Amino acid sequence: RPELRAKFAGTPEMLEAYLTHVAQEIRQILAGLGLRSLDDAIGRVDLLTQRTTGDARADRLDLSNLLVDDGPAPRRFRKAVTMQRPTSALGDRVCLDALWPVLAGDRVERSYPIENADRTVGARLGGALAMELGTSTPPGSARMTFTGQAGQSFGAFLTEGIEFLLIGEANDYVGKGMAGGRIIVRPPDDDAGDPYLLGNTVLYGATGGELFCAGKAGERFAVRNSGAFSVVEGVGEHAAEYMTGGTLVILGEVGHNLGAGMTGGEVFVYDAGIRLPAMVNAELVDVHRLSGEHQLLLEQGLRLRELVERHAAFTGSTVAQAILQDWHVALHRFWRVAPKADVARIENQHEGTIAARA
Repeated sequence: RPELRAKFAGTPEMLEAYLTHVAQEIRQILAGLGLRSLDDAIGRVDLLTQRTTGDARADRLDLSNLLVDDGPAPRRFRKAVTMQRPTSALGDRVCLDALWPVLAGDRVERSYPIENADRTVGARLGGALAMELGTSTPPGSARMTFTGQAGQSFGAFLTEGIEFLLIGEANDYVGKGMAGGRIIVRPPDDDAGDPYLLGNTVLYGATGGELFCAGKAGERFAVRNSGAFSVVEGVGEHAAEYMTGGTLVILGEVGHNLGAGMTGGEVFVYDAGIRLPAMVNAELVDVHRLSGEHQLLLEQGLRLRELVERHAAFTGSTVAQAILQDWHVALHRFWRVAPKADVARIENQHEGTIAARA
């Protein structure tokens, strides 16, 4: 775009001259080392020494393991890296394995290894079932187990009848846009504990379905969620941002700015102290403990307990199990975050008016 190029002074010839001077300086440095080319410099650890910087922390760093000469073995290096376009082979395979049996009325159970190059696994299956069956796929029609590290958008756009169990961890956008089904994520049996299992922006724009994770998630959890139910064991900043529906249960710490722009749904947060109010964006949401004998509070407590029990059953979470063992005490340590009544009242008053459309 000419208007953008006009913002930058200089010409292509100036850039060419700059790179030429860089190349000349590199040749001078190589000549000073007695080398003819950069290829000759590869593997020459004898030319490297660790210098003293004067910074106490930097000088404590021991780089001796990087300066070991491997001996006369042939040097191995690449002059160029061939960029390969990622494939969606696993997503295609999952769809082919499950689609036709489910359409025939059968139930399918499969297991697969997964790695972070496998992206949007489940999206094709969810789309195909939605086109053929709409929302009438029977629960548990397709149960898929994955082991490893899932790439971005694992379980995106899932629909009713699909259950994904991931034993491992996943990158960003897990459950993005999901409309139904269930995603379960738990660590391997040999995990050291207190794991971050999910990346950022989980359940972005979800309209339905469930997600249970026996671990923590990153930032912007459940942004624009309008109908999904989820239980996780910690989230980063900006969780439940612009949320309009659904229920979230967080059995651990949360980051700042929880509930910013939230106009619907509810979030339950387990907090043994009084840390949560400082993390909440109080402009649009109300925060209160689940303590008291009011009928509404009792109903909220029953709804919360059911989700925690299901989380423990699906994931084997020790965190959930510990909470359930002393439920009468734990219940009073939960906060409920939901839109302020005044916000809902004002929106209802203006619904369908010029003010609402402005």
